[in-house]
Parts: sequence; structure tokens; C-alpha cells
Amino acid sequence: MKALILVGGYGTRLRPLTLSVPKPLVDFCNKPILLHQLEALVKAGVDHVILAVSYMSELLEREMRVQEERLGIRISLSHEKEPLGTAGPLALARELLNIDNEPFFVLNSDVICDFPFKDLLQFHSNHGKEGTIVVTRVEEPSKYGVVVFEADSGRIHRFVEKPQVFVSNKINAGIYIFNPSMLSRIQLRPTSIEKEIFPVMAEEGQLYTMELQGFWMDIGQPKDFLTGMCMYLQSLRQHAPERLRTGPGFLGNVLVDPTAQIGENCTIGPNVTIGAGVVVEDGVRIKRCTVMKGARVRSHSWLESCIVGWSSSVGQWDVIVNDELYLNGANVLPHKSINEAADHHVAAGGGKTSASLFIQTRLTPKLCQREKDGQRGGGKKKKEEAKENKN
Repeated sequence: MKALILVGGYGTRLRPLTLSVPKPLVDFCNKPILLHQLEALVKAGVDHVILAVSYMSELLEREMRVQEERLGIRISLSHEKEPLGTAGPLALARELLNIDNEPFFVLNSDVICDFPFKDLLQFHSNHGKEGTIVVTRVEEPSKYGVVVFEADSGRIHRFVEKPQVFVSNKINAGIYIFNPSMLSRIQLRPTSIEKEIFPVMAEEGQLYTMELQGFWMDIGQPKDFLTGMCMYLQSLRQHAPERLRTGPGFLGNVLVDPTAQIGENCTIGPNVTIGAGVVVEDGVRIKRCTVMKGARVRSHSWLESCIVGWSSSVGQWDVIVNDELYLNGANVLPHKSINEAADHHVAAGGGKTSASLFIQTRLTPKLCQREKDGQRGGGKKKKEEAKENKN
């Protein structure tokens, strides 16, 4: 059985994490987002996965060669020369998807849930039509495009974009299964499957829906990334509690890589993931955070509601981080406080960054360049300012 994963986006909402790796390879709960999906597909019997790629495809290909051998499946890359939307990639991969005339899965690369692929395949086989989409319930349907369908059969009647009056509270979850016959509906051009293909299929009675049980989150932006992390950890609590760290100093749901080092007198949790090779020194408090591989959190610091990227360093004492702070290869120096009044979208990759710049400052490549230019020409600038003041 086959599956197509749409991984061609630039991941701009998750920058700076996606400046150095494509979004599917960003660690989510201590493994790449894409690996969560691949492992779930393999459990459902998928033996051939096609990735619709564009951005940083070389990195993806290198990693997929490793996973191909580890998982014992075939992984093919379908390269987009231009953005093809959410339907065009199916046309581009038509020959691969059409080989054996079997149904195939399609999913967005930034979706995380319990992935009910086996149930989805069974439901799809039972109704026998061209397509099935997974829907999930939301609290505020007016913010989304909703799906209107028959509760008993699952047959979709129509889609309503951001309804002002209640018509449904179910939205498209970005997980599908199709018969190969639906590929004839899609031309090789930029196409929206949600706006151009699904409405026609629904009108012809060829599109059904299965409601997702359990959690679901699109983790394509930082605040949802953290919310999805909390949901995933709660799912582990229910289905695989042995994977969570327990003992003195650990509160609630905490996932810690075996290679991470945790110091004495720390309080970790609830809702924390700590990645491979992370060092957490003595007396640290971490709550509702993900700390990615290779990071170092120095003694007596406090982290809350933040994403600490690869190989970042947080300094000693009173480093208080509220709201969302996204560090990637950056250093926050000792005795610095970053609070929720600050703008915490920090675009730092691989270098050391002055901690003072993290306070009420939005770092961009242009701003960082201005800072470097200012340092180079600092002496000349000071002489000119002194001359002006004298005059």
C-alpha cells in the first residue's frame, strides 16, 4: 500500500527552526515530525511512501535513505519545480500512485494525532466511493472551513468557509484516502484540493468522511506546536505511560531522551520534552517547554512555554522565559529576564547572540546585519558623533 505526504512547504511559520532544516525534520517530542507519520503508516501496512518535496529536498533525501533502511519500506521523492498547491502534487506523482490500482493515503506534513490509518482504510473500503477525508471537532468553527455531512453514513454534502451561523463543528484534518480513479480529476498545475476537487467530488456523492477520535493538532506554528506537544504527551499517558519520566522532581507528563542529563534539585514538568544530549544543570525549573537536542540549560534558570532549539544555551540564574520564545543555536547570557511583554520571535542560527537583543526586540537577518555593521564601523561613527556634538 502507498501513501503521499505533502512536505513541499517552506515552514515559514516555524522559523527560525526551519531556517536550517525543512519542517518535516523538526523534532517534535524527540523525533522528527515526519518520522511520527512514517511509523504510523508502516504500522498500517504501508510499504511505499512518496514525499512531495521542494524546500531543502537534499536534506530530506539524505534522512529518508536512513529511514528507508530502518523501517524496511520504499521512500520515493517527487520533486516540485513550482508550488503545486494541495492537489497538484497528486498529479505529479500519478504514475507512482497508480501502479497497482489500490487505495492510497494522503496527508499534510504538519498534522499530529493518533493516526487512525487502519480504521480509515476499513471505513473507506466499506462505502466504496472515491475518497474519504478525516474530520475533527473544533470549539470555534467560525474560524475554519467546516464540513457538512450525514451523521449516519458520513457522506459529505458541502463545505462552508468560516460560517457565521452554526452549520457544523467538524473541520478537515488533513488526512485522506483515495481510490486511484480520483487522480483523473487533477491536472498538473497549481490546484487546491480543498477548493477545486473536494466540492465536485462531494456534489457527485463520491466523498465521505470519518470523524477522528482522540487528539489532533496542526503543529505548523509555535503556539500550536506547544499545544500539540501537550496533547501528544497526554496520549502517551493513556497509551504508553512507561515512556514518560517519573520520580522526584518530575511533575505530570514529561518525556526525556535517555541521553539527556538532568541535574540535582530540578523541577521538570508538567508538559515538557527534553531531547537527546540535552544538559539541564542543577536547580532548573522547566514547565510546558520543548528543549531540543544538544541544548544546555544552565543552573537555576526558569523556562516556561517556550521552544529551545538545537544546541542553544540558556544562562545561569533568573533567565525567566514566558510566552513563546524560539531559540535555535543561540545563547541567552546569565541574569537575563525575558518576559511576555517582549517579542520573542528570535531568528538566530548557529551563532552567539547578545542577550540584550532578546528583550523587546524582533530579530531579523536585516537587523542582525545592521548590528554587525554597527560594530565594524563603531569607532568611525563615535568620532563623527563627537565632532557633531562639538560643533
